[in-house]
Amino acid sequence: MPEDEKNPAREVITKYAQEQFRYFRTVVFNGTALKEALDLIEALALTEDVQPVHIRVAPGFDGATWLDLGRDDGRSVRIHPNGWDILTPDPREVCWRRTQLTGELPLPVKDTDGKGIDLLMRLVNFASAQSEGLALAWLVGCLGPDVPVPAPFLTGPQGAGKSTAGKMLVRIIEGMSGDLRRPPKDEENLITAVAAGWITGLDNLSHLGPDLSDLMCCIVTGAENIKRALFTDGDVVRSRYRRPLLLTGIDVGVIRPDLAERLLPLRLERPRIRRTEEELWTEFARDLPVILGSVLDLAVSVRAAQADIPTDLRMADFAHLCAQLDAARSFGALDAYRASLDDLNDDVIEGDLLAQTVLKHAADIEPGTEVRMTSAEWLHALTQLYTGEDFRPQPKGWPTTGKVLSDRLKRLQPVLAARGVLVDWGRINTARYIAMTRPQPRQDEQKDLF
Repeated sequence: MPEDEKNPAREVITKYAQEQFRYFRTVVFNGTALKEALDLIEALALTEDVQPVHIRVAPGFDGATWLDLGRDDGRSVRIHPNGWDILTPDPREVCWRRTQLTGELPLPVKDTDGKGIDLLMRLVNFASAQSEGLALAWLVGCLGPDVPVPAPFLTGPQGAGKSTAGKMLVRIIEGMSGDLRRPPKDEENLITAVAAGWITGLDNLSHLGPDLSDLMCCIVTGAENIKRALFTDGDVVRSRYRRPLLLTGIDVGVIRPDLAERLLPLRLERPRIRRTEEELWTEFARDLPVILGSVLDLAVSVRAAQADIPTDLRMADFAHLCAQLDAARSFGALDAYRASLDDLNDDVIEGDLLAQTVLKHAADIEPGTEVRMTSAEWLHALTQLYTGEDFRPQPKGWPTTGKVLSDRLKRLQPVLAARGVLVDWGRINTARYIAMTRPQPRQDEQKDLF
């Protein structure tokens, strides 16, 4: 906001008081009386039960979920097992918290028969049906207050409309004022932005440093930030956050294994026919009530569908949601999710020389055989394997101690397991070791070899 448009809080309050109240004089209260009255009001508030307030999405009674439309009249959407309705929530069930990031959504259209999904896919240039299904699964997941969802990472060539597509996906939940932003320079500013809204969209990422990568992991699955309260010596402010993220970019370089498990790659392609920004956004704004109505219809169908919970994936809640989506609409979302994680594992391995060296070493281990060594011995063996007979120099970031190697292997453990190499830690008496194993092929895999 430009500096000349900013108004001090006292001016905003004064203007509101002048416009909303009629003034006349009876008794003038002194400062002591006002302070005592405020203390009494605060004491009365402290006698009541604590009630949480929510931004955009909230749990309701009897398994329902609420979506705040950000309207002045308070009308919201209640999603329940039998459908969804537009209602004003009882404050005892849901209390909304509004910030400057809370945009207004239009009233969604009922009984769209999936028309809004077709309208959305004509506006967004997804490269495959798999990406379309995963995008819909993510949108449905964003309507659940208790289900962590992976962060879509919109990729594609220049001119594929990644930023436009990202804004459209965000604005289905956040309204037309929702937007993408550049990642803040420090952790505290990003946490503040995340805590003030529901979906956080970060645009044109070109690099993911270790700190930003770790913070994104915390945002997706949930964490807490504690800092000293202003104007106090010992009191603190707790900020709990778990929010949907959305990222766009062409290439962010090396992806760390723990973040790869929390990403959802969605590939876009260049459109065959170019359209102006004004034309696109005019059409999107016109179709948004129908698109939102179709997404709400889909959410009801997904929640009513029965499906087994996949137990082999890190984000099992989202994997279960994909399975429910397949049961309701046959989008193939779960298979697409598995394939996307497999592709991300390839990206992690291609960008990590240590992972490549471990897999090369494990290739000489007999299936079913466990190899145990100390971390220092593993470091020596892997370093020798990498440097080879020509003693090529160690790359930047190569582990320098057994402890560093052990920590790196813990991060790589899920990626290595996906490639058939199990890494575990143990102790015999006082001696600690790292064990590496290649499991025996299953019966069905052995049959496929013949």
